[in-house]
Amino acid sequence: MSSSRKEWQVSRLVVGDLMVNCYLVMWKATREAVIIDPGDEPEQIIDFSTKHQAKITAIINTHGHGDHIGGNSRLKTTTQAPILIGAKDAPMLTDALKNLSRPFGFDVLSPPADRLLNEGDSISIGAGRLEVLETPGHSPGSVTLVGDEFAIVGDLLFEGSIGRTDFPGGSEKILLESVRKKIFPLGDECLILPGHGATTTVGAERRSNPFLQVFLKTVMQR
Repeated sequence: MSSSRKEWQVSRLVVGDLMVNCYLVMWKATREAVIIDPGDEPEQIIDFSTKHQAKITAIINTHGHGDHIGGNSRLKTTTQAPILIGAKDAPMLTDALKNLSRPFGFDVLSPPADRLLNEGDSISIGAGRLEVLETPGHSPGSVTLVGDEFAIVGDLLFEGSIGRTDFPGGSEKILLESVRKKIFPLGDECLILPGHGATTTVGAERRSNPFLQVFLKTVMQR
C-alpha cells in the first residue's frame, strides 16, 4: 500500500543532558505510533505520547549508546511495547560498558531486545511502514528508519556534520560509505531527522556538508 508524508505525524521531543532527539512517529488515521530513541526523561515522553493520543506499538533504538536508550525500561513497563534495535547493537542494551554509559560516569541499562532489526526489514505502523537500512559507522549496528520522504538516522548524519566515529566499533570510512550508499539514494527532498540537532535534507547535506564534500571528492578521484 502506498502512502505519503501527510498521512504520518512525526513529532520531536528533546530529552536529557545530551539533548537527544526522541521521535514519536504516528500513523494519523489510527493513532498507532512508535517511539524512537527515548534517551532520557521517560515520564516526559509518556506525557507527550498521551497528549498526542498515541497508541505505542514499539520502542525503537537507532543504535545502542546510553544516551539513546535511557528511557527504554520505563517506557516498556508503561506501554508493554517491544524494544527493537539493530542486531549488532543489541548487546549494548544490557551492558553499561558496551553502551558507553559507565565510562561517562553513570550506568544505563535497558531490557533486552524483543526484535532484532536487519537490512530490508520493515516495521508496520497503521497502514504505513518504516523500512530498515543498516547504516553502520557511528556504531556497528546503527540503523536508519525510512518513511515517506523522511529518514530517522540516529547519529549517522547531522546538519553540517557527521556522527562521532572514535567510539569502539566506529569507523569514519564505513560511516561515510553508509551515507553515500544508503542515504543519498533516498533523494534530495528526503528529510533527515537526526539524533541531535536540527532537521535537514539529503540534498542540503550532499551539497554543503564539509565532511561529505571531502569524501565525495576522494571517491570521484579513485
